[in-house]
Amino acid sequence: MRPDAHWLRPGPGELGPGVTAFMTTRGPNFGRRAGDPGEVAANRAGLAERLGARPIFLDQVHGARVVRLQPDWHDDNAPQADAAVSTDPGLAVAILAADCLPVLFAAPGGVAGAHAGWRGLSGGVLENTVAALCAAAGCRPGEVQAWLGACIGPEAFEVGPEVVQAFGREPLARDQPGFLYRPNPAPRWRAGLAALARERLQAAGVGRVSGGGWCTLTDASRFFSFRGEAGGRPRGRMAACIALGRRAA
Repeated sequence: MRPDAHWLRPGPGELGPGVTAFMTTRGPNFGRRAGDPGEVAANRAGLAERLGARPIFLDQVHGARVVRLQPDWHDDNAPQADAAVSTDPGLAVAILAADCLPVLFAAPGGVAGAHAGWRGLSGGVLENTVAALCAAAGCRPGEVQAWLGACIGPEAFEVGPEVVQAFGREPLARDQPGFLYRPNPAPRWRAGLAALARERLQAAGVGRVSGGGWCTLTDASRFFSFRGEAGGRPRGRMAACIALGRRAA
């Protein structure tokens, strides 16, 4: 695994003390469906050294289910879910992404991560994760901090009226929160996943939200992008990881 100097990390205080968190960039591939399984297994194992904990990857399905990590889970028996909570310093949450938005959470006594494409985001995956983390860690939403990783940006993510409607917006309206109208020639919008996530996290009572602002599709030299693969970009998936405090990555 190459050096991780270019990986994304929350700034000081953005996820509180005693947490190790980062998102990888283009380079090592962590997606089993996007590369050689043996190489992916080695890359995933390499994350453990940086996290000080064993990363557990889910079978992500663009849903809103949240699970609590179990020590007997591994790559071949991980459940279908798009978010996970850990209260065990030995188990790290690992979320795959390559255009969808990864969100990392920290609270006193627990951490979590969520995979938030538009389907999961509109279906409540972030709200479900906040509730599950609070239940597991015995905390309130106001004690939770969230950090947004890299995803496809609002100028690059074109969507139709079905996505606008999924968020309870008016499908005939033009510019509205989270969506910029762009006729193409049929009505189309540019969706801001990070803005939509911030809106939902704030409504859920999360105390602080930071991060976001990177575009996986337009910054080809830095990120893998699922949509970019159609234009010849290398296949791969990045990993957004978080663990209760062992040491800094």
